[in-house]
Amino acid sequence: MRPATWNKDDPEMYWGNPNLRWNYLLEPGDPGYVDPSPSVINPPKKAKKMKHKEYYPTNVPAQVLWLTNLQAKLAGHATALGLTTAQVTAALADLGWLLYVLQNWLTAVRSWGESCTQAATATQTGSGGVQELPVFDAPAPATGVSPVALGALTRIFALIQQIKASGKCTDEIAADLQIVGSAAGGPDFATLMPVFTVALLNGHVAVKWGWQGFGAWLDSCEIWVDRGDGKGFVFLTIDTTPGYTDTQPLPAAPAKWTYKAVFRQGEAQVGNWSAPVALTVGA
Repeated sequence: MRPATWNKDDPEMYWGNPNLRWNYLLEPGDPGYVDPSPSVINPPKKAKKMKHKEYYPTNVPAQVLWLTNLQAKLAGHATALGLTTAQVTAALADLGWLLYVLQNWLTAVRSWGESCTQAATATQTGSGGVQELPVFDAPAPATGVSPVALGALTRIFALIQQIKASGKCTDEIAADLQIVGSAAGGPDFATLMPVFTVALLNGHVAVKWGWQGFGAWLDSCEIWVDRGDGKGFVFLTIDTTPGYTDTQPLPAAPAKWTYKAVFRQGEAQVGNWSAPVALTVGA
């Protein structure tokens, strides 16, 4: 056993010093000693991701449509489902806030993030007067929409589980509220591929892509670009919202930029690569 703070070269380290506190550390062989090896240290727990319900879309645009439908129709089925006024009011408050965050606030954040990227590029290679950095201005919620406690979607899922277990939810109501998994088949991955266009917009290339009706089965679109610099196709982005702006500054000399894309489901590519789409950029 040894003092935890012992330093033999410190003149204050002597027995009887009233200002000295002795905190003893156990050494191998001492009673009560525990080996502090990594094998006995609990690794940090990873936060669990919330699992999507079979009826709930996996991408934000489709989620907005689903939430909007439930917001519009829940109250109309409340009596048939035996829901109380308090339950409906709480659910509508959750739905209103979810829609604001996903549809308005998140869109504004992404647009601001893009403007920040452009500002950073201008900082490095731009020209002109003193720079003013973009400031995020959050959109105001619609009238009647207010922040709610965390876990709004979890509470919506719990309410739907209660509705489906109540015995009062008919097939017609479930279909109207879109709380059953779709019976329609998914895309044919043997033939599926993104179809998109590219165009110059405000000094950047806009890659205009969409889900092609299969948003419920897809999570993102992976985009690559060949800038005609001899490097061939290189990774550009994984975009989860249709429509992407390539923030790479345009070259001074004319060049042909070619884009290609492939859909993703979770962490994997699905379907086929798109046909390459090119345009000429630069002066």
